[in-house]
Amino acid sequence: MTNPSTVLAREVVAALIASGVRDVVLAPGSRNAPLSFAVYDAAAAGAVRLHTRLDERSAGFLALGLAKTGPPAAVMCTSGTAAANLHPAVLEAAHAGVGLVVVTADRPARLRGTNANQTTDQVRLFGDAARFADVSAGPVDLVAGGGPLHLNVQFDDPLLPEDHWVPSVGSGSQDWRPGRVPGDVVTIPRGPRTVVVAGDDAGPPARVLAERAHWPLLAEPSSGSRTGDNALRTYRLLLETDLGAQVERVVVFGHPTLSRPVMRLLGRDDVEVWSAPARGRWPERPFSVDRRFGRAEVELPDDPAWLEAWRGADRETAARLDALLAAEGELTPHLVAGAVARALPPGGLLVVGASSPIRDLDLMVPRYEVGVHRKVIANRGLAGIDGTISAAIGASLGRTGSTRALALMGDVTFLHDSNGLVLGPEEPRPDLTIVVVNDDGGSIFAMLEQGADEYADRFDRLFATPHRVDLASLCAATRTPHWRVSTEAELQHALANPNGGIDVVEAVVRRDNRRDLDRRIRALATTRRGGTGVGRGR
Repeated sequence: MTNPSTVLAREVVAALIASGVRDVVLAPGSRNAPLSFAVYDAAAAGAVRLHTRLDERSAGFLALGLAKTGPPAAVMCTSGTAAANLHPAVLEAAHAGVGLVVVTADRPARLRGTNANQTTDQVRLFGDAARFADVSAGPVDLVAGGGPLHLNVQFDDPLLPEDHWVPSVGSGSQDWRPGRVPGDVVTIPRGPRTVVVAGDDAGPPARVLAERAHWPLLAEPSSGSRTGDNALRTYRLLLETDLGAQVERVVVFGHPTLSRPVMRLLGRDDVEVWSAPARGRWPERPFSVDRRFGRAEVELPDDPAWLEAWRGADRETAARLDALLAAEGELTPHLVAGAVARALPPGGLLVVGASSPIRDLDLMVPRYEVGVHRKVIANRGLAGIDGTISAAIGASLGRTGSTRALALMGDVTFLHDSNGLVLGPEEPRPDLTIVVVNDDGGSIFAMLEQGADEYADRFDRLFATPHRVDLASLCAATRTPHWRVSTEAELQHALANPNGGIDVVEAVVRRDNRRDLDRRIRALATTRRGGTGVGRGR
């Protein structure tokens, strides 16, 4: 007779398969042994793909990455601190609206409140960031809904199976993405000078609306909207000019997070804001919204002069930016981002880390063609640097048919999840080139208020945190191929000749001039020749 813990674990795994989960990430432990054996049997039967990781935090972000580009994914771990290490991935999934199933093994309820080994309160461990079920017996209910789900499963001795299990290979599916809050289908009238802002996960509707209305499109790299003729490369610089001051209405999609000029625009009292619904745990906008809608249409295209003014300014400012960067005579973070963006082929995937790299990419990404399926993603739910290597590996494995996968991140982000490179010999490995912009510390802080001269005596210790880590040696420890480049030509050569599997290209840049370089870039648009006044279109 099969023991109760084995029966329960198999019911949990069968329920996951029936709901559409096809990838399971496992962190080893004793209390979750029934789950481990059940998942192994399911993988042997072809019902799921199994991944194992030593570290629960990396395991959580691997599952998150898988879920961002493929069907929902699950991560499983033992009890105690192991479960707590999944919290960062759960929070990112919750705020980004990503389908992630977290299965934590627990002691039986009778041991709660005692000092039994590896026993703590795991009931609703993640608060309201995840739907929750405390499971002690079947049948297993997966608590329908969107976003993360936490199954806390109580296992009692014995924990090991006495036979092999052959699960049925299901074809079920469930929508794990929280639906956007419904709203009206509206027709937006022409008239006010309007721009469309597309934040993370905005999707094609932002581009389609901008093109139909003849409005400038201010689209972040991970918006899914940075394509077509209306997308502007230097929009965040142009918002600081007379053009930005003339904006009277903004239509916002997705989750904008990258740019202070965009957030200032959305917070202006003289700007009317129309908002599409956002996904995630807290979809409410941090700025006042005048009109919400589910889907937007336009009655007539607006006066093309408004769009042409932005396009002309964008072309001129982009040319000035390229000239400035070329005149530096050395590799800069922006040139690295531009080279990576150009290396992304049709059908390719680019995963971008938080902090400076995604903002550098925002200024450098070319205007991609519509319909060629270049996919750029980032963890912008909470915009942390956690688990970026693991998320990139997961996203690369989750996206079927990708022609190439790239990741762009800073050195601190890379170090924060360097154990994401620790993969066992039987683990699935994608073809993924990880480009690390190494300036020996956190350069984004140099561009913020704390980077001012009056704080220079303590800036490095408190914010820049130079580490002086030899990335080549770190990669060698995990047998990860590594290139170190210091020129744009070397970088382009490395990008054109990937090793296959996971490889790392370390692009070495300066940090001591980052604040001055940022100041000179921001000044480009304000020193444009000629006027930017545009008559009101009706």
